[in-house]
Amino acid sequence: MTVLTLACACLFASHAAYAGRDENGNANQTDQSAHADDEGNLSVTVGGVVFDHSKNGSGDSAGALTSSTSWSPPPCWYAPKYTPEQLQKHLEPIWEAGSTGYEWDAKQREKYNADDEKKGFNKDKSGEGYWWGSYVDKSYPPGWDSCDEDYFWVDTGDAPPANIENAITPEILAELAYAEIRVPGTEVTLAPAEATKVNLPTWAWLDGAEFKPVSVTASVEEIGLEATATAEPVSLEIKPGTPDAETYPASGVCEINDGRIGEQYEKGKADKTPPCGVKYLRSSGDGTFPLQATVTWEIHWTGTGGAGGDLPDGEFGATQDVEVQEIQAINR
Repeated sequence: MTVLTLACACLFASHAAYAGRDENGNANQTDQSAHADDEGNLSVTVGGVVFDHSKNGSGDSAGALTSSTSWSPPPCWYAPKYTPEQLQKHLEPIWEAGSTGYEWDAKQREKYNADDEKKGFNKDKSGEGYWWGSYVDKSYPPGWDSCDEDYFWVDTGDAPPANIENAITPEILAELAYAEIRVPGTEVTLAPAEATKVNLPTWAWLDGAEFKPVSVTASVEEIGLEATATAEPVSLEIKPGTPDAETYPASGVCEINDGRIGEQYEKGKADKTPPCGVKYLRSSGDGTFPLQATVTWEIHWTGTGGAGGDLPDGEFGATQDVEVQEIQAINR
């Protein structure tokens, strides 16, 4: 199972230099754990979000989708991070270490009412809400540092402040789940299997049993939000690896029909045109042609409260070597 690794960073607006450090001043503190249910399905908590991969694609050849547009998942987001007691345990050692300066520490202590033993850090509201904080994609894509709001309190059942961009929603959860989706590899089956021949239509197909919808569910259990992103295969594009070739259909894009991509070759079809395939017009000589097969997957999502919609299509492809022989070579 492939798991997108994310890291959480504590980003304080008033001291950007301290962003992304834990209570010991170390950068890139991670927030990741995993647990299995009674059926052995593994859920992974990353960046304050629980990902259920039990319906995801698997296997050595599975891989992540690439968006067919310039779209990318959120580089950072806000979600519940600490109970009052947890925030106190996190912040007080930082202040005691003095690494952020007396003046800043004093302002922070005042902000969280830290000197009030009963009400400090909203301890009088324990169980009634959470301190929210920022999480960032560990790969630090552009915009990862845009979630620079300090911790803020949200009562259970309330929406986060309207001015907070990228506060977790079902749609953001769906976008994060999209990045977790893994789909099967795309090595196509060809007939003839070992080496095709010049000017002989080569049939191509993919195992329909493997190419079925896959999905990932992302949730924030503390506030009862979830979303499921589902990927469904819709087409296979074949690029022969040489301009001296023709594809079937001419566009090179094979649509999926009845859950199948292409059609398996059977005896008696030698003089028929394959619904999905390629015809090479010259041999590959002593080498091979790099045939590229790319499957396009449509992505849609559903979430808490009846939310849902579409996300950009994703693509996943692979290249395989195809040997093409002259027909005369096998008649000698």
